[in-house]
Parts: sequence; structure tokens; C-alpha cells
Amino acid sequence: MARARTPRSNGPSRKQIATMPEVQLGAEGKKNSSPIPFDLEGEIRRRAYELYELRGCAPGRDHEDWLVAEREVMARYNRQQTA
Repeated sequence: MARARTPRSNGPSRKQIATMPEVQLGAEGKKNSSPIPFDLEGEIRRRAYELYELRGCAPGRDHEDWLVAEREVMARYNRQQTA
């Protein structure tokens, strides 16, 4: 007897990601400058893909690549902020 196939979702995963800080407005209604990029998730995604390629495109470690990329990107912006 054949097993029923379960559908696979190719949609976005529900893993926890870093969120953008709220934008603070100054007295004149202008945004305060922040060293964190507008597209933080995109930058993390690009770095995670670079890590995947450096590993020879071997599947199965995407979550680890994401966490390492997130740590690297956030550390870089924290260094810039304190400098």
C-alpha cells in the first residue's frame, strides 16, 4: 500500500530572526541616523548563502549558516556603533 504524500511548504520559515529597531524621530521630525542597515535580513541572508557556498553547497546546515551570518553581521554593526 502506498503512503500518502504530505505537502511541503516552500514559504518563509518561522525561525526567529533579528528585528529592526524602531526609528526614533528627532525634535524636527527627521530620522536619527543609525548604523544598522535598512535591509538587515537581506544582508544576513546574503552572508548565510556565502557560508553555504564556502562549505561546497552541502545541504542540511542552513540554520547553522543563518545563525553564524546573523552573529557576524550584528557584531560588525556593533563594532561600528562603538567606534
